[in-house]
Amino acid sequence: MAEADIAYVATAGAAGLALAVSAWALRLRARLNAATTLAEGERAAAVADLSRHDSMLRAFDDVSLALTPEGEASGAPIGPPELIDRLTEASGDTAGHALLTRLKTSYVVLIDGLVTAGKAFEGLIELGDVEPWRIEGRVAGGGAWLRLSPASRVMLTGADATESGLALLGDASPIPTWVVDGAGKLAWANRVWLHEIGADSVETARNKGLSFDRGADALVAEAGRLGVRQEGFRWTTGGGHRRAWRIIAEPAGGGAVTAFAIEVTEAEETRDTLRRHVDAHDETLNHLADAVAIFGPSKRLAFHNTAFQTLFDIDPAWLDERPTHAELLDRLRQRRRLPEVMDYAGWKARELEFYGASQASPDDSWSLPDGRTLRVVRQPHPLGGILLIFSDITDELNLRSRFNAQIQVQTATLDKLNDAVAVFGSDGRLRLHNEAFETFWKLSAEQIAGSTDFDALAELCKAVLPDPALWLGLKARVADPDPESRVAISGEGRTIDGRIAAWQTRPLPDGATLVAFSDITARRGLEQALVQREQALAESQALKREFVGSVSYELRTPLTTIVGYSELLETMGDLPERGRQHAGAIRVAASQLARSIDDVLDMAQIDAGEMELSLGDVRVQDLLEQAAERVRAKVEGRGATLTVTCPPGLKPIRADDHRIGQALNHLLENAARAVSEGGAVTLSAEMGPSEMRVTVSDSGRGIPYHLQAHVFDRFVRRERGGPGVGLALVKALVELHGGWAEVESEPGKGAAFILHLPLGAATSAAAPELQLVVPSFQTAAS
Repeated sequence: MAEADIAYVATAGAAGLALAVSAWALRLRARLNAATTLAEGERAAAVADLSRHDSMLRAFDDVSLALTPEGEASGAPIGPPELIDRLTEASGDTAGHALLTRLKTSYVVLIDGLVTAGKAFEGLIELGDVEPWRIEGRVAGGGAWLRLSPASRVMLTGADATESGLALLGDASPIPTWVVDGAGKLAWANRVWLHEIGADSVETARNKGLSFDRGADALVAEAGRLGVRQEGFRWTTGGGHRRAWRIIAEPAGGGAVTAFAIEVTEAEETRDTLRRHVDAHDETLNHLADAVAIFGPSKRLAFHNTAFQTLFDIDPAWLDERPTHAELLDRLRQRRRLPEVMDYAGWKARELEFYGASQASPDDSWSLPDGRTLRVVRQPHPLGGILLIFSDITDELNLRSRFNAQIQVQTATLDKLNDAVAVFGSDGRLRLHNEAFETFWKLSAEQIAGSTDFDALAELCKAVLPDPALWLGLKARVADPDPESRVAISGEGRTIDGRIAAWQTRPLPDGATLVAFSDITARRGLEQALVQREQALAESQALKREFVGSVSYELRTPLTTIVGYSELLETMGDLPERGRQHAGAIRVAASQLARSIDDVLDMAQIDAGEMELSLGDVRVQDLLEQAAERVRAKVEGRGATLTVTCPPGLKPIRADDHRIGQALNHLLENAARAVSEGGAVTLSAEMGPSEMRVTVSDSGRGIPYHLQAHVFDRFVRRERGGPGVGLALVKALVELHGGWAEVESEPGKGAAFILHLPLGAATSAAAPELQLVVPSFQTAAS
């Protein structure tokens, strides 16, 4: 293309672009003019609307204040200038700040909540004027606003509130009634209210600032603030009495509140009495040994005592959560505190069916897996629900079992007795009898069963033993409760068949009486035979003593002659030595025979109880030395030694020195015969707390074990000394002093005879001693 063409095309394009731009500019200008006209119209309308709103706000007695997001005053307050002047003395933005400062003195928390969280509120505030101001906080247009208006414009106060309260109540109301206006001041009260606070008029109460109760005032203020009915309970004290009141605060419109005080003292005292009664009842149940559980109508545990928790070993904290009856059964089943049953679900359902019962069910028993047995009592509770009582009767059952077994053993024991035994109760009726009773009176069990009364049974028994005085006396012992009549008595009687019957009564516990009869016919015959035999024995004993005395006398006379002539022969000088030895042997044998006769006489005297002791103070050491000197030659003649051992300072004992010396002589002669050459005989004494022990021991051949038990028996063949009464006499003489004798021996190692002598012998065998009575004045002087 040529350059001219290119220039032509460029010129044509530029001209078209210029035309298009001009057309677009014209159209844009037309739109801009239209928008400007519309904006000016809307602005004029907004200014007119704002003027109307501002006029409306200023036309009413309201003051509004906008708040910034920071909680500060946003500009000046909006409202009538005279109201703003009443609320603050500043102007412009300063007036808004001053007003907000006054409001925050009472509502700073609510204003902060309005700004930060948008929480609306309303209330009353005193700003120094005669009447209170109503304050409201609202959020609108993304900003927070406060509005103030006189309270008289929006709520009832003064006489208006009074008229509104009286529209609901009359002055003749029997309960204290009063009306509080929207400002929280007393507007009206009836005569009862004035009487309660001690005022003669509402003006007087208002001027003195009297009120029914601070708590009631707070309740009334709450009802006025929320506009919702409020109820409460208060105790007051007046006139020396404490009274209970139910306070009702009812909003009456316009911020006024009508309040009522209903006296509930009697109801509260009744409730308190009931509560104390319930507490005492619960405390009583808590001290019972039986486990008690009470379930309410909702089948939840309402009460349980300590015994219940202990019986089933359940956590007290879990019981305090008030589980249901079903939950409790499940917990007990888990802990194996319930009877083992096949169908637990059915058993549990039957347990819960008792809630519908109208009367107590029969007692039940649970056998627990741990071996205990519980008695279960179920009965309806007066307040609904069910009362359960659990008693551990394991010990009771065991005791009953043992008691029944004891009764059976007692009955079997009585049946084994030969005596006829019957037990009568305090009412005079037969309680128990044995088989011998039926046999003794020849009665059948049917006859006795039909005549359990004492009189009826006595009539049956009179056929065997017809003694009216006997049965009358027995009835007095059985039926008379007088302690003087319930004494043990006994007696005898003869039956019509010739038997001798002995009877006796014994009082038993619980007013029972035991009566026993026995057939003593054979016993009486035996007693008579024994009496006759005793008489014969006494005669034979007398003959024996007479015989022994006569024989001893007859023997002593020739023995004395024999001993005298044998001693005479020994002194003759012309008698050969062999003859002198024979004469000595005769003298020794005769002397031994004389001592044996004396021993027999002493034993006979002891057996007859005729031997008397001559008591005196005996020095044991001297007594032992004298006895040793009498037998020393015989012991040393056998090549043995004799030793006397006594501790120093032995105290004298009260005894018969002759009889103790006689016992020692027999023991020493017995020891002299037992020892051999090189042996030893020891005579010793030892003082004990209450006795003196005298021991005669030897180192001889000893005594066999099987003969030691009989060594003190009379006329028994012994290894030592042959038959005789020597050791028996020793034992008898020691026992006559109140002591005893014993032997200790080991075969091959000798023997020891020990005499236990009391420090002071006081026996019936002692001769009476002279008792000197010390005069009373000497005793006092001493």
